[in-house]
Amino acid sequence: MASSYEYDDDDSHVFGYLLTFFFAWGIYLVWWRWHSFRNRAIPFRHPAPHVRQIGPTFQATRLEGASLKSHEQYPDLRPPGFPPERKCITAFDPSTGFHLATMLADSKEEITEKIARADRAQKAWRQTSFTDRRRVVRSLKKWLVDNQETCAKVACRDTGKTLLDAALGEILTTCSKMDWLLAHGERVLRPETRYNNLLMFYKKSQVHYEPLGVVAAIVSWNYPLHNAWSPILAALFAGDAIVVKCSEHVIWSTSWFVGAIMTCLQACGHSPDLVQLVCCYPEEADALTRSSLIRHITFIGSEEVGRKVAMAATENLTPVTLELGGKDPAILLPSTDLKRWSSILMRGIFQNAGQNCIGIERVIVHSSQYNELYEMMCERAGELRLGSALSQGQDGVVPNPDCGAMISPDRFDDLERVINDAEDHGAVFEVGGHRYEHQWLEHGSYFLPTVIGNVDPRAEIAQREMFAPIALIIKYDTIEEAIALANGTRYGLGASVFGPDTEKCMYIAKQLECGMVSINDFGVFYVSPVVQDLPFGGMKASGYGRFGGPEGLRSLTNPKAIVVDRFGWLVSTSIPRPVDYPIRSMAQSWQFISGLIGFVYAEEWRTRIESLMGLIRASKQ
Repeated sequence: MASSYEYDDDDSHVFGYLLTFFFAWGIYLVWWRWHSFRNRAIPFRHPAPHVRQIGPTFQATRLEGASLKSHEQYPDLRPPGFPPERKCITAFDPSTGFHLATMLADSKEEITEKIARADRAQKAWRQTSFTDRRRVVRSLKKWLVDNQETCAKVACRDTGKTLLDAALGEILTTCSKMDWLLAHGERVLRPETRYNNLLMFYKKSQVHYEPLGVVAAIVSWNYPLHNAWSPILAALFAGDAIVVKCSEHVIWSTSWFVGAIMTCLQACGHSPDLVQLVCCYPEEADALTRSSLIRHITFIGSEEVGRKVAMAATENLTPVTLELGGKDPAILLPSTDLKRWSSILMRGIFQNAGQNCIGIERVIVHSSQYNELYEMMCERAGELRLGSALSQGQDGVVPNPDCGAMISPDRFDDLERVINDAEDHGAVFEVGGHRYEHQWLEHGSYFLPTVIGNVDPRAEIAQREMFAPIALIIKYDTIEEAIALANGTRYGLGASVFGPDTEKCMYIAKQLECGMVSINDFGVFYVSPVVQDLPFGGMKASGYGRFGGPEGLRSLTNPKAIVVDRFGWLVSTSIPRPVDYPIRSMAQSWQFISGLIGFVYAEEWRTRIESLMGLIRASKQ
């Protein structure tokens, strides 16, 4: 008996569903592969400094004494072939005094040419998509993570900091910024629709954030990788080119760090001229700050130099963001668990040898806990070890220092003078207070971690930014007094409030005259890997403007307002007869406008109805 298979319509439907599913899945896979390809990190190689230069056996000519206070040229260290008329910058390791390199300082003509090259390159870069820009950032992040140890050692060699300080302040913070740009940069810069009122209901209002062109960043030496990369990353993502002026103190490391970005740009198919590095002496800096091609300047440094930059920028009305340091307070409320928070206080005060713009410089503690805190801080500060993270000790073992060197000894005389003056006016200190002659790094620039108690808040040491490993302990009796002490300087950058009552901490935080506050923590408004979404900056003598977060990224763009008809085919703006030129009747035109205003903006409905009737009558005349 023959059998036959009857084709069922239900089987046809199932087959069709399966075919549609696999087709859609195939389209998705193709799209995903294409998307992943466009967003993948591009690997690149950037030649590292010689391993001996960042290793524990590095030996070189030592600069000592007065030589460490200056970066002027030294004839014996000048490479052959350098033009004799050109100025040079001498780079050295402040933790050992070892000579690192002698490099040519930029002249005014070279600075002008670098700005012009950046301007030419930006014309094409501004047309790139956010996908293109993300690829550059993602490639840089991969390179930084893969080469983090080398990067940390380069920063240590040029600044004398410890590997831990380099990991926290240079690597982690920079990776955090790149993650934020990758996740949120496009959202912040894409066109933003704004609200309309009743009169403009038929209009669509948007803000477009367009690249400015060439921007500049003049950055400090305390974090050579992060201070250079942070403005570069923001500028590139905003579609700008950038000229970075680094400090003479860190030209050796900054040249390598910025070189990595230029190599990355080239590997991703873009012009390396988008990023230009300038290092010069003050007399040549006007070529940057007064350039008509520079559309924005970010300055990180001292108040004195910041004022000069701002004044020079007025010549072309160039907007400036100033971050000028601070005298950050940490208020400890009564009954605060001092042991619980002592480690955060230590990190806030002594990280990077105190050379930190948002470092804690004043600890304001209730008088009932003053003795306990003073003794605790003295004990812990006295145990800190100073040294170089990249040098062997006398026994051949690489040490494990808690604090590194300061950038140079040029402020040691002044630091000791200010500390002695505070002591003459009643302050006490049992730990530190003077420079440190290291037993086997005698040419290093070390200053002992210092804790000073019973400080007069009016003293010079309590009013000036020290930028050194110095903790001031100041007493208070009432909350109002603590707030007044915290606000009692000309600075207003960051602050911390510690206490068991979060509501009271919030109350105090709102009373502080500053740009940023951490509650029961230190510096998390910037250094934490999860809060790069926040603006960074201060008020008063700490400067103005913000970098970081949406505010900082948008400050590198031109916010252009564009208004367009929603339904141009149906309705658009027309001029009513009563107000069309030439005006036929002032009374009629006034009645029309008055009725329009009353109808749209009056609070009472009766007034609105009356205004509408007047508007209609004026329109018919």
